[in-house]
Amino acid sequence: MIMKAYNRNLVEIHLAVLLFGLSGLFGKLLTLSSIIIVLGRVLFSSIFLGGVILYLKKDIKLKEQKHYLYLVLMGAVLAFHWCAFFTSIQVSTVSIGLLTFSIFPVFVTFLEPLFFHEKLKLFDLMTAIVTFLGVMLVIPTFDLGNNLTQGVMWGMLSGLTYAGLSMLNRKFVKDYSSLVIAFYEQVTATILLIPFFLMQKQFLSLKEILLLLLLGVVFTGISHSLFIKGLKTIKTQTAGIISCLEPVYGIIFAMLILREIPSIREIIGGLIILSAVFYSTRKAN
Repeated sequence: MIMKAYNRNLVEIHLAVLLFGLSGLFGKLLTLSSIIIVLGRVLFSSIFLGGVILYLKKDIKLKEQKHYLYLVLMGAVLAFHWCAFFTSIQVSTVSIGLLTFSIFPVFVTFLEPLFFHEKLKLFDLMTAIVTFLGVMLVIPTFDLGNNLTQGVMWGMLSGLTYAGLSMLNRKFVKDYSSLVIAFYEQVTATILLIPFFLMQKQFLSLKEILLLLLLGVVFTGISHSLFIKGLKTIKTQTAGIISCLEPVYGIIFAMLILREIPSIREIIGGLIILSAVFYSTRKAN
C-alpha cells in the first residue's frame, strides 16, 4: 500500500514537471504581450486554487497582519518573474528561456546566506561558476541589440526573481499551506496586472481566452497541486532532481510543435547548465 502511494506520488511529480516545462510554449502559441499572458495565467489559476481551497476547507486567514504585506510583495515578485520568463521566450526561443531560467538554484546559493545567515560553501561557488560558463555558451553574442542575447538576459532575470521568491516561500511554508501561499500570490499578481491590461486595451479572441484558461488551470493550478500532492511521500531531493527535467521537456516539445531546433552552442551550454543544477540539487539534499 505504501509502495502504491509512493509510485502514484512519483507519477504526480513527473506529470507536474512535464506541465511546468510545457507552459513555456504558450509564450509562442499566444501572440499577446507577456503581461496579458501572465494576467490570464494568474487569473484562471487563482480561481482554480480558490475552488480547491474551498473544497478542502482550508483556512486562508493569516496569523499576523504583516504577513499580508509579505504575501503582496511575493505576488508582485511572481508577476514580474513570469513576465520576464515569457518575455525571454518571446524575444528569443523556448530553449533559451527555459535554460536560463533553470539556473535559479545558483542564485538561491548566493541568496540563502543573506536570507538565512547560512555560510557560502566553496562547492556552491564552483557550481555557480560552471553554470555561468554554460550560460556564456548559450549567449550567441554579447550584443544587447541581439534578440537571443536579450532572451538570455530576461531569462536570467526570471531565474533571479524566482530564486528570491523561493526564499520568501521558504520563510512562510512552515506556517501556511503551499496552496494558500500560491493563492495569495496569484490573486495579488492578478490585481497588480489588471491596470496594465486596461491600459493596453487589447481585444482577446475566443481561442486566446481558451489558451489562457488552459495555461492557468491545467499548466499552473493543476500542475502546482500535483507537485504539492506528490511531496507527501516523495523526498524534496527526488522532486528537485526530477524538476531538472523541466527545460528538457519544454525543449523537446518546442522542437516537435514549434519546430524550434536548438543550436549546437545551446545544446552544449544547456547540458553544462543542467548537469551543474542537477549535481547541485543532489548534493544539497
